[in-house]
Amino acid sequence: MRTSSIRRTCAALAAATSLALAVTACGGTTKSDVKKESGSAALAGEADPSAPTKKGLTVGFLPKQVNNPYFTTADKGGQKAVEALGSTFKEVGPTSATDTSGQVSYVNTLTQQQVDAIAVSAQDPGALCTALKQAMKNGVKIVTYDSDTKPGCRNVFVSQAGAEDLGRTQIQLLAEQIGYKGEIAILSAAQTATNQNLWIDYMKDELKDPKYKDVKLVKVAYGNDDAQQSFQQTQGLLQEYPKLAGIVSPTTVGIKAAAQYLSGSKYRGKVKLSGLGTPNDLRSYVKNGTVEAFELWDPAKLGELAGHASVALASGQITGKEGQTFEAGELGTYTIGKDGVVDLGKPTVFDKDNIDDFDF
Repeated sequence: MRTSSIRRTCAALAAATSLALAVTACGGTTKSDVKKESGSAALAGEADPSAPTKKGLTVGFLPKQVNNPYFTTADKGGQKAVEALGSTFKEVGPTSATDTSGQVSYVNTLTQQQVDAIAVSAQDPGALCTALKQAMKNGVKIVTYDSDTKPGCRNVFVSQAGAEDLGRTQIQLLAEQIGYKGEIAILSAAQTATNQNLWIDYMKDELKDPKYKDVKLVKVAYGNDDAQQSFQQTQGLLQEYPKLAGIVSPTTVGIKAAAQYLSGSKYRGKVKLSGLGTPNDLRSYVKNGTVEAFELWDPAKLGELAGHASVALASGQITGKEGQTFEAGELGTYTIGKDGVVDLGKPTVFDKDNIDDFDF
């Protein structure tokens, strides 16, 4: 395994990551867009860090897609936090990861139900903004997690890790595995997914480094976070590019589907696969040689942090202003960064040596 250098790189990048850059680039948002949006109602009011934590609140979690194993894990973390703080948790959401209008409808419904806070993983950076701003006008606190909206459309964004970390380290992992030589492809989720597009931007920028001069990105494919579509996209990539050396998939659904295809094909062990996945999904593929190493944050902790942030907002302890801090139970104390971003922490690299140490 050649993952030790990647771990060191992850740590170094995490220490130096720029939250401002990550949020500014989110979903194609420009600096002028952020400036215009930052004056919204998102930061209205004063925070009282000593205010008691309110009980009996209702916090609605709205993932990109319900019954998606990744979001099920994340939202269970949110439920753990919300219920531990004495409030009520509810999860709603579309069954398709590309049903943006469905997400809008759920925001409107939660607003009508007068929930105290909504934690949402946005399918599109701008499509939810009108509904979310209306919710905020009605006193609902808005947290985005996993995938952001424009900054003015929410109070706080709980980020998995620095976006730059996640984009660059995925390329670094795959490049090591293919010996810094050959054709590679990206298997993403939906074309509009804010987080996916931001990570891919950093992947492409990382590939500009001279050390990747012999690595060629031939295609970005989209499986829409659907297992069957992602499986078919993997098959199509290998048919279109028979000399493909590796695939990087920054989506847990995509990497699992790609691993399923590769594992049962002549490409197992020959075409390298990396990206973002969960240990439970990929354990068997690591052990049979289909996957050498991949990375991810802990989605349960991501949801847990989003739950704590939601309750802290609804309790008036924070407003989303840079520099404010709040307690997140066992996770510790977090500080809000520029444009209301809270960074969970650096990604973890999983391989055959440590994968059995994790259960999610």
